[in-house]
Amino acid sequence: MTREEMNHIKEERGYSFQMLSQYCGVPAVTLQKIFSGKTKKPRKATLDAIEKVLTADECMYRGKAYTYSTNGSEFASTLREEVAGIPVEKRQGEYTLDDYYRMPDDRRVELIDGSFYEMLAPSLIHQDIVAHMHMCFYHYIREEKKLCKVLEAPTDVQICCDDRNMVEPDLLVVCNRNKLRRFGIYGAPDFVLEVLSAATRKKDMSVKLAKYMEAGVREYWIIDPDRRTLIIHRFEDEDYLPIVHELCGSMPVAISQGELVIDLDEIRGIIEEGESLYI
Repeated sequence: MTREEMNHIKEERGYSFQMLSQYCGVPAVTLQKIFSGKTKKPRKATLDAIEKVLTADECMYRGKAYTYSTNGSEFASTLREEVAGIPVEKRQGEYTLDDYYRMPDDRRVELIDGSFYEMLAPSLIHQDIVAHMHMCFYHYIREEKKLCKVLEAPTDVQICCDDRNMVEPDLLVVCNRNKLRRFGIYGAPDFVLEVLSAATRKKDMSVKLAKYMEAGVREYWIIDPDRRTLIIHRFEDEDYLPIVHELCGSMPVAISQGELVIDLDEIRGIIEEGESLYI
């Protein structure tokens, strides 16, 4: 359905953006951006939700509403849907990919074991580190003619190939091209990097650590800019133990069989430069 067709039906039925928001579960501000053309490429799931309402008998959607709220860094404990006066509630641990794809386009969340975790905008130092690591992997993959692909967030990763998990690592490397899909990655990446912040520290070092290990990620790096440390989890090692290393010297990437070596002094320099440059 084109934007013009959606606008025509909306006007014909006399729907306000607030009414349409109540019927399809898409926030009114997101609807305004879509109907005005400001959002050029809305999510397919968002468009499907709108079209479902606009092409159905309008009597079906009277009295139906969705409500979202947030609580700290975790997404709402309740997603409430009222149909024919009967309330149905979902709580943390009960959400699925259907709920994930119903999220407004301007809200970034991760779905882990049926629970939503809201993602805040990263700092510039965070972005500088991720960009540097991306460059290191990109040049190595290109020069060595590897089949791997390096990607940054936001990239959807359906890490367990189920309907209860969708994560967005800061940086990931996939060496199995069969895992590359139009929406993102289907399955566990070979390498994952997360850059810690106050808002993500607990999640990255516990919840996501357990999920990456369970899903089959081979190597997980955590860079802590505040403590100037690198934590490495090489899950393939038989005598696996985390490695904690100061951001100095160098460190080989295990999935490259040691061919790619990261200069940790450069990463420390990026952090120190950012701290003096960014107010």
